Amino acid sequence: MSLLSVRGIVKTFPGVRALDGVDLDVEPGEVHCLLGQNGAGKSTLIKVLAGAHQPDTGEITWQGEPVTLGSPVDALRLGIATMYQELDLVPGLSVADNIFLGHERARFGFTRISQARAEAARLMARLGHPDIRPSTEVGKLSAAGQQLVSMARALAHDARLLVMDEPTAALAGEEVDNLFRIVGELTADGVAVVYISHRLEELRRIGHRVTVLKDGRTVGTGLDAAATPTADLVALMAGRKVETVFGPRHDGHARPETALAVEHLTRHGEFEDVSFTVHAGEVVGIAGLVGSGRSELLETIFGARKADRGTVTVRGKPLGPGVRAAVKAGIGLAPEERKSQGLLLDLPVVHNVTLASLGRYAKLGFTERAKELDDAGASLRRLDLRPADPRRIVRTLSGGNQQKAVLARWLVRGCRVLLLDEPTRGVDVGARAELYRLIDELAATGVAIVLVSSEIPEVLGLSDRVLVLREGRVLADRRSAGLTEAEVLDVILEGSAA
Repeated sequence: MSLLSVRGIVKTFPGVRALDGVDLDVEPGEVHCLLGQNGAGKSTLIKVLAGAHQPDTGEITWQGEPVTLGSPVDALRLGIATMYQELDLVPGLSVADNIFLGHERARFGFTRISQARAEAARLMARLGHPDIRPSTEVGKLSAAGQQLVSMARALAHDARLLVMDEPTAALAGEEVDNLFRIVGELTADGVAVVYISHRLEELRRIGHRVTVLKDGRTVGTGLDAAATPTADLVALMAGRKVETVFGPRHDGHARPETALAVEHLTRHGEFEDVSFTVHAGEVVGIAGLVGSGRSELLETIFGARKADRGTVTVRGKPLGPGVRAAVKAGIGLAPEERKSQGLLLDLPVVHNVTLASLGRYAKLGFTERAKELDDAGASLRRLDLRPADPRRIVRTLSGGNQQKAVLARWLVRGCRVLLLDEPTRGVDVGARAELYRLIDELAATGVAIVLVSSEIPEVLGLSDRVLVLREGRVLADRRSAGLTEAEVLDVILEGSAA
């Protein structure tokens, strides 16, 4: 008997049919992988399972009995815990407080702090990170540390079904291995896992069966995760065969003029003495482990962090301090944490897209709304944002389309240096191909691009040059042509300069 069975689930939002008859069966002790492009309905489905959305029609059964998940509390009581891709932690609370938020360890109306911290410590030790103290504020942890706290919170509910949405997105190699170890222990105890990831190699490692969604419908289910060819899975997701992800590089688009020069840039404790140049039309990729200083480096170049030493020059002119100076000089940043750092989620797409260019739409104290809508709409169509409605609230878009909205901002601005931090994080195969094409098109127009990615094949496939960052220092600066993933890994893991 299936632990969870979903039949004919339909969920409609104003103007959008997010789920259009989804079927899914999950067995006890299995890792059931859920695949699909952005907008395919994965996020809506997991919110239905979490009790955050109620379906319009369809049936959910738990161990053969029909159930109604009217709220997240109903799902948790049943034994369904959800780890969302965009972590829903409270930064100002401690690790222990976040883990037990909503089901506090209390007696006679008072929270038993010592008990909560002891249980939190046991959970963090089980996850292989006893160094994360229960009393630490979550907001002071790294992205990977926060992900681990989210995992601990799910485990604290003694879940029988754990839904994991892109759980490895912010984890380094050893942390991914540790996560897979935990998943293996859970399934050995009979816990079922619904696992969502765009990294197909992960599904091969831990998955048992696969269900594929497209346009809100189930187009394949019960597929063997190890035996089903990748081409077949991609074809189901895309509705067509995708022969290749990376487009032709045309021997690069680099021009003689230097667009960005970074000299001896240092921020103590994060990166030291970083120097490199980027020519107009050149794509420079930065590879390294989580915690190597990659994101901090981009944020410092953009003026969001203050450097302790060093200079940044844009087209021959020294860059002043602060984000305003960077934007004025023609630098744009698509940050790793798009929801918390890159978007105003409760505003329409148009206001997010024109946020860096408001001056051009101001006339005699008024905003030229028609021109603003036209410019935003043109960028959205170029990026194939779906739906391409500039009046739509950003929060209602899928993760991939939210990323496109961030990029559209810098297209409207016309930036000449573009910093991309994990631009395809949480983005499906089809949408990745579109973003790769766009990056190549921007480089062809002379935009200098600095790209950070945790996926080495992506760095190699997109970049003209590759910098390898380890513990805050550049250990290699190589042409990507002829460079192999193994060579990059050697530098990252062994620390030997190349």
